[in-house]
Amino acid sequence: MPKMKTKSSAKKRFRVRPGGTVKRGQAFKRHILTKKTTKNKRQLRGSVGVHETNMASVSRMLPTA
Repeated sequence: MPKMKTKSSAKKRFRVRPGGTVKRGQAFKRHILTKKTTKNKRQLRGSVGVHETNMASVSRMLPTA
């Protein structure tokens, strides 16, 4: 039986919190920032949790977490 491998892309994007929830960074903050409002960019700061509808796919990508 081969080893279960973690997806390297998911390993870089997600962190599993001690309670079992997964945190992720916000999207839409990398480039083309000149046309976005200051309020919009400010609200994209920080990290948020992965939505419960996406938790199954994230947990499949991170089998050992």
